[in-house]
Amino acid sequence: MRAITGAGADFAICPDNSAHRAWDPVQAETPIPWLHIARVLGAEAQARGYRKVGVLGTRFTMSGPVYRDALAPLGIETIVPEAADFETVDRIIFSELVDGIFTAASRDTYNAIIARLGDRGCDAVALACTEIPLLVRPEESPLPTLDSTRLLAAAALREALRP
Repeated sequence: MRAITGAGADFAICPDNSAHRAWDPVQAETPIPWLHIARVLGAEAQARGYRKVGVLGTRFTMSGPVYRDALAPLGIETIVPEAADFETVDRIIFSELVDGIFTAASRDTYNAIIARLGDRGCDAVALACTEIPLLVRPEESPLPTLDSTRLLAAAALREALRP
């Protein structure tokens, strides 16, 4: 990171949601600030007035504190899928999506899981894995989507263009 800083970088990003579990140690050793993917998503959720956000991602992201700890101070509750759906979300990521396999059956499965999150009171869903937005289409999703990767990229662009 010091080489990047030496080359003139003013800030850094990491689009890997699961890697944010190591946020504190990485941030402590980095001479430049990082944009935190879940904080960026939380700011967008807050701006849109969402109060309860479902989180879809790898098992590490869904079971970890990254989104819960970033959204809770904003007054936003996070909910993960129940056990069977939790396993299905993770399995599809690692057995299909990371290999570029995007099937209609998996899209329907994810949309059904999102609908069940809606039944549990969620008013939006965080697509907290780089590959999920390639499968879940906002116009077909039962809940409004928050694409963590796109939101982080937009925040990085805003930060880079800031005077």
